[in-house]
Amino acid sequence: MFSLTVTAAVFGLILLSELPDKTALAALVLATRYRASYVFAGVAAAFLVHVCLAIAAGSALRLLPGRPLQAVVAVLFIVGALLLLRQSRKDERGNGGEGERAREPGGPSFWRVAGSGFSLILVAEFGDLSQILTANLAARYHEPLSVGVGAVLALWTVAAIGVLGGRALLKRVPLRLISRVAAGVMLVLAAFSLYEAIRG
Repeated sequence: MFSLTVTAAVFGLILLSELPDKTALAALVLATRYRASYVFAGVAAAFLVHVCLAIAAGSALRLLPGRPLQAVVAVLFIVGALLLLRQSRKDERGNGGEGERAREPGGPSFWRVAGSGFSLILVAEFGDLSQILTANLAARYHEPLSVGVGAVLALWTVAAIGVLGGRALLKRVPLRLISRVAAGVMLVLAAFSLYEAIRG
């Protein structure tokens, strides 16, 4: 069964949580060195693998009885919010590292560049906030396909933003603001899950 409402909600939350993350910056840096389409292909494939793993984990969480499941979901949302707030404080202290100039199109092969992007994101995102949040949402909504599609589209959007226009966005919207909005949304979801756990 597919729910467009769940997909849209997941898309918004994952997008907000992932925009201030290191992934968009990593995609941006790779795109300044290599052909953007090659970078995006590798990053997108890595995100697809991560979402599949997260959906499987979320489906396993669903095996818990109702009240304990809601309590676990609430705790995971709180942890996610705290991680985002901690990241926003780090961002306030300053970001270094200007990107290097883009290489000419005749550079490394597709497989080499896509493989680099895939490996970097696969390792960097393992157990990351977006993966935990996706598992959490899969457990909460009982709609693995809807959650998976929303999460993948959000992560691909973040990758595209990082590859195509990350610097322009970061000049207009502070990372700490995006982090705090996403953390606030997760705290609201945590409160709702705790309410359901207490209510039974």
